[in-house]
Amino acid sequence: MFTGIVTYMGEITAVEPLAEGRRFTIKAALDFSTLEIGASIAHGGVCLTVTSMNPAQTTYCVEAWEEALRLTTAGTWDVGTRLNLERALRVGDELGGHIVSGHVDGKARIISVVGEGEATRFVLRAPDTLAKFIAPKGSVALDGTSLTINSVSKSEFDVLLIAHSLSVTTWQSRKMGDDVNLEVDTMARYAARLLETR
Repeated sequence: MFTGIVTYMGEITAVEPLAEGRRFTIKAALDFSTLEIGASIAHGGVCLTVTSMNPAQTTYCVEAWEEALRLTTAGTWDVGTRLNLERALRVGDELGGHIVSGHVDGKARIISVVGEGEATRFVLRAPDTLAKFIAPKGSVALDGTSLTINSVSKSEFDVLLIAHSLSVTTWQSRKMGDDVNLEVDTMARYAARLLETR
């Protein structure tokens, strides 16, 4: 489990094709003294398992397989791609965002980027199948970042990122036309399911 509070940014330094997936080498300023093989880390919101690491070079490897490559932006990651990183939540950690599973539901597309003083408003379009889970003042995880939804119009919604959030995440380089990983709020998913079964 995660909270959607990005704590690091990493950069892909190598990509290796696998039979039905890809292996990524990530360079990041993590605390490697507490990192273990098998640890879960959210990469742009995608929960991936550490399969090997090289603390001397501050790198580690993860693998993404067919479903992740198809449903998320992982299918477009390449050498030089920068990713928002968050290590898994530990008992006693502060829950600063909202509960995030790291199981991305799909991709949303940025259709507008507007500066508002020191903040930036992003308008995005969600897939029609996920739009029903997005509500004003609700939570959403976009590229692993916990954000509050401001307004919704059919499948379009907007979020506002303050200067600090922009400076410590990959949102600083996001632009119109980019796809981002979308994970809807778990409570919204269960509420919708409950209504469907009545």
